[in-house]
Amino acid sequence: MEQLKHECGVAMIRLLKPLAYYRQRYGTYRYGLDKLYLMMEKQHNRGQEGAGIACVNMDAPAGEEYMFRERAEGKDAITEIFKNIETRGEESEGKGWAAAQLYMGHLRYSTTDKHGLQYIHPFLRRNNWRAKNLCLCGNFNMTNIDEVFQFLTSQGQSPRVYGDAYITLELMGHRLDREVERLFMEAKEQGLESTDITQYIDDHINMANVLKTTMTHFDGGYVMCGLTGSGEQFTIRDPWGIRPAFYYQNDEIVVLASERPVIQTCFDLQAEDIHELQPGQSLIVTKNGHVNLAQILPTMKLSACSFERIYFSRGSDREIYQERKRLGEQLTPTIMKAIDNDVAHTVFSYIPNTAEVAFYGMTDGIRQLNHDVRIEKVVWKDIKLRTFITEGTERNDLAAHVYDITYGSLQPYEDNLVIIDDSIVRGTTLRESIFKILDRLHPKKIVMVSSSPQIRYPDYYGIDMSRLEELCAFRAAIALIKERGMDKLIEETYEKCKVENEKLTNPVRAIYAPFTVEEINEKIVEMLRPDGMQAPIELVFQSIEGLHTACPHHPGDWYFTGRYPTPGGIRMVNQAFINYVENVLKKQETDK
Repeated sequence: MEQLKHECGVAMIRLLKPLAYYRQRYGTYRYGLDKLYLMMEKQHNRGQEGAGIACVNMDAPAGEEYMFRERAEGKDAITEIFKNIETRGEESEGKGWAAAQLYMGHLRYSTTDKHGLQYIHPFLRRNNWRAKNLCLCGNFNMTNIDEVFQFLTSQGQSPRVYGDAYITLELMGHRLDREVERLFMEAKEQGLESTDITQYIDDHINMANVLKTTMTHFDGGYVMCGLTGSGEQFTIRDPWGIRPAFYYQNDEIVVLASERPVIQTCFDLQAEDIHELQPGQSLIVTKNGHVNLAQILPTMKLSACSFERIYFSRGSDREIYQERKRLGEQLTPTIMKAIDNDVAHTVFSYIPNTAEVAFYGMTDGIRQLNHDVRIEKVVWKDIKLRTFITEGTERNDLAAHVYDITYGSLQPYEDNLVIIDDSIVRGTTLRESIFKILDRLHPKKIVMVSSSPQIRYPDYYGIDMSRLEELCAFRAAIALIKERGMDKLIEETYEKCKVENEKLTNPVRAIYAPFTVEEINEKIVEMLRPDGMQAPIELVFQSIEGLHTACPHHPGDWYFTGRYPTPGGIRMVNQAFINYVENVLKKQETDK
């Protein structure tokens, strides 16, 4: 319902055979380029702010371009990129994009409020030595970028842009330079000269060395992908396994993507054919086509993101589909209690589109109790209205019409309405649109169901949830604290957040400790209920235990529990609470 912005999606392809092989077998010299396009379109859900692609042609002679990059902004960026390549004739046989052996694609959703073409991946670092050229993209957010920036500047470097992608590029580029220089000295010691030295360097680059001396500096969730001008290709996953990556290889190709069904569909494979890149592990393909899995970083406690399963990843993955159904089914007892077991006078529906699978699970759970289930498509999502054309109350009025309802879908004043969504984050859409239009049907009661638990904490590993005060659960807890005269708890938490946190605990968890889930639910309803609404509302959230039962292999639950897996995440939530309190104090001072 309230679209979250996720960073990001990646796709990589390495052709292991001569280009003539693909022309003969698949009838096209664009095999790699076409597959990259498909893999990116199949992950369009992961990034609609912009996209970029890069490739390397290892056979290009000196004096000709061998490392290409194309980027574009907007939701149609993928189409624009490939159209631009075709229009310029850069996909002709034997040259340009179609002559490449290495391909990399990226889809972007910003979590930093930094927009523009300069922030679209991949990022490129140029050099006249092929082996020193580096191109990077990733699905990541680094939580300790200040420390890494200071490390770089202390060495005398001066990054042109302050941002985690640029700084990662500069640090890894610096380490790649050192690797090339090491090989240069090694080649000289062997008596090699001139272009023989260059050839020796290109043939012996050890990306594991580069990654081991780069990624140890970073804290965060990431899948980092890269190409070098000499033909090295690599991907590395964070040691907590926060962000996902899947790969497949045979004697023709090596491919990698953020989601498993993308590879299945694009290459007609079974789920068993595809492997998940493990935490701290890197998939490296050398210039000579040797494929290697290297453990770059020690594996930490598994914290694979549960929100990937609830919301972001495609529901066509066989495991995610079943997990989302279980998330819905597990809510059956709580829903039955909310409607006083009156299934005969209850209509069940969902918010399109990502909650649909959880809806199937929910209704299956009701049927297992030997009830007939009344299903209606109550809510429709219309085209995104251009609310920028007006301001204030007029803008809110337009926003209220993003959704519409099916009139006559329930019996007024007699039927309950149970409607499920995958998450309730800020609550803005509920207050400004959903509750208002549902009330027009005059239900006896509205039971708003979330297949995820209450979202209480921001994310700092790649999802656009960075401010505590944006979360309706946090606002509800603060309101309860003030109502009950517990303001001292806010002050104590603020002071604890300011202290150097050597134990890496999360003091903000204390804000929720005095209250039950039900108490916070009631306050959320009170805060989100539009003026003049008649139907009573009850919120039903997934439990933390239910989440882990449904998604047993993805225990990362920091959004809901505040248990951040990395030191950087804890430091950032502490800072978020400090910012919240100080902003409130500043506003109070201004209002005097």
